[in-house]
Amino acid sequence: MKSVVIGSVVAILIAVLSAVILSFYGISSADLFSTSNVRL
Repeated sequence: MKSVVIGSVVAILIAVLSAVILSFYGISSADLFSTSNVRL
């Protein structure tokens, strides 16, 4: 049961960190995940 709690906490921390980093660099999630900006 501890591993589930630790995993969820780590996932939340990663999500928060990525949101802070993206907002710091001025990249919105829409720009990041939009298919029009993906170069295949």
